[in-house]
Amino acid sequence: MKEEGGNGENVLRVLEETKTAFEKRDVISLKNLSNQTIHTASIKQDSINLTLAVIVYSLSKIIERTDYQKYPDWKKLYQTIISSINGSVVAAKAKDEYKLKFHLERIRKSIGKLSGNFKKYIGDVFRKASISKASRIYEHGISMEKTAKLLGITMYELADYAGRTGISDMPEGRTIDVKERMKFAEGMFG
Repeated sequence: MKEEGGNGENVLRVLEETKTAFEKRDVISLKNLSNQTIHTASIKQDSINLTLAVIVYSLSKIIERTDYQKYPDWKKLYQTIISSINGSVVAAKAKDEYKLKFHLERIRKSIGKLSGNFKKYIGDVFRKASISKASRIYEHGISMEKTAKLLGITMYELADYAGRTGISDMPEGRTIDVKERMKFAEGMFG
């Protein structure tokens, strides 16, 4: 798989560890895996790592809320998630980027098949996870516009979240203008 700037072995490792953590309902491991993946995604800026980071973080939030397991659609959602992770692992091993993206997207699309408030709650988890992970990418110095576009959220949502969390005030959250980049590069090589 010529993963969009990604590292196939890392994606495979994250998927395998995600499956184990999800089955064990290990929230901390899921959050750590998401953080590792968001770091890679901020460096490589590829859709696979970005999608994976959001999904893994969303899974940690879903598992954290044990009351979700009382909904009639829980079992169906759980089985779809496990099946999709398994399919993603197989696709990653086969280096099949198309199937990998298909299985990852299948997790998000499974929300549409839920009913009532459960559909709304799970959809909200994924939306908030996207905004949260976008803020982490922005914190790594990627522009707000590019970050919002990569994760399919609005710049307003990202700016609002970054403003409330103070991310934009952190030095890592500041993008560097072209002149500063040139001076930095000249200093390194010149």
